[in-house]
Amino acid sequence: MAQYLPILLLMVLGALFAGLSFFASKLLAPTAKPSAQKIAPYECGIVPDREPPTRFPVRFYLVAMIFIIFDIEVIFLYPWAVVFRHLRTFGLVEVLVFAAVVLVAFIYLVSNGALQWGPGRRLEPGLPARTSESTISRVTTEPPVPGRAA
Repeated sequence: MAQYLPILLLMVLGALFAGLSFFASKLLAPTAKPSAQKIAPYECGIVPDREPPTRFPVRFYLVAMIFIIFDIEVIFLYPWAVVFRHLRTFGLVEVLVFAAVVLVAFIYLVSNGALQWGPGRRLEPGLPARTSESTISRVTTEPPVPGRAA
């Protein structure tokens, strides 16, 4: 039973910390509802009068996650590099398997267009053959009238 006493003590301390955190949050939190100025995002410079026209594309977050994955891979390679001579062939094979798994995942993401920025490309119908009449009608400020030569 004495072996489990530190674990029990740690659980009690954790529950006590969580309970006190909730209590302090309730006690110290403001009770009045915030005004519109307080919940508006802070922007330096000109006050925005409308919402931005578009949101960030999902691809932005996908690229951020790919960056994090490769950051984590580099972090896991540091301890391996420190003990490389002690691990010998086993360590080399393990790190090659690890790098291969990450590389396969990266190739999968690239093949599905994870790194292509911008909107998807759509085929647009081609313009009619360019003539002097069509060019003049495009340049004028009046909308072109069908059936009338410019």
